Amino acid sequence: MINDKEKNKDFLKNKFIIIIGITIVFWAFAFPFIKLGLEELSPINLTIMRLFIACILFFLFLLIKPKKFSKLQKKDIVPIFLLGFFGVIVYHLGLNYGEQYVSASVASLIIAIIPVFVVFLALTFLKEKITFKIIIGVVLSLIGVLIISIFGKPENSIEISYISGAITVLISSLVGAGYTVAGKKMLSRYSPFSLTIYAFLFGSLGLIPFVNLTLFEQVATLSIRGWIILLFLGICPTVIAYILWYVALEIKSASKLGTYLFFIPVLSTIISVILLNEKITWLFIIGGALVIFGLYIVNKREIN
Repeated sequence: MINDKEKNKDFLKNKFIIIIGITIVFWAFAFPFIKLGLEELSPINLTIMRLFIACILFFLFLLIKPKKFSKLQKKDIVPIFLLGFFGVIVYHLGLNYGEQYVSASVASLIIAIIPVFVVFLALTFLKEKITFKIIIGVVLSLIGVLIISIFGKPENSIEISYISGAITVLISSLVGAGYTVAGKKMLSRYSPFSLTIYAFLFGSLGLIPFVNLTLFEQVATLSIRGWIILLFLGICPTVIAYILWYVALEIKSASKLGTYLFFIPVLSTIISVILLNEKITWLFIIGGALVIFGLYIVNKREIN
């Protein structure tokens, strides 16, 4: 039995690059695919359908492999619901709304600063130690986001709708960081994978009041292309990528895996230029470089 586990672990180690590669590619594709999905679905209906598909698959996984999950405690149901509602629902609603006005590449770079917000929130609420390098990394990333948010458009004019979209995605980034920090204390009772699935399942219940006739009307008229986009978003970056991420966590630490996340905004930008014909500016490149360099500095303390 022990030999089988060791063989399985060795197999996973040998396939690590493939596992993390698929994860990064799926997450990178999510941003341009959200942009495409918004051509046929409203931000809220896209959120509902994407999470509906994901929750069906997560629930089936829960039924098929119940031993893989930590036992759910009654006292944690409300906290997990709130964790999922804000960390999953509000996150996706903000991202989908924001991508109506900003490009997929801009959204991917703004979402990429979640680790920066995690550091900030951890310092505030978890009383973690701050260093000069962390301050420099946070400042650089925020300056980069500011440049992207204001001057990232190919046009010279600054539009209020563009800035509001960038701010909405920035709020999603902050909420995503809050999800990480708030969930940290619960990880003593739940595995990361179990907490994620429970948060998705319970948090998605908060979408029920938002279900209305427009959802059924838009779904009824959804094209084949629209269904392909929707199924991809619900299955690949939401279910498969999360599962592979936690498989990768069994091979390497979260801090070491964090460096691979730097590839997401870079790859997402390349995909967006090809699929959506998005234009980027020199200021966008400078802002993006500042974001990624700031993230590197913040994460470097963990890697070292």
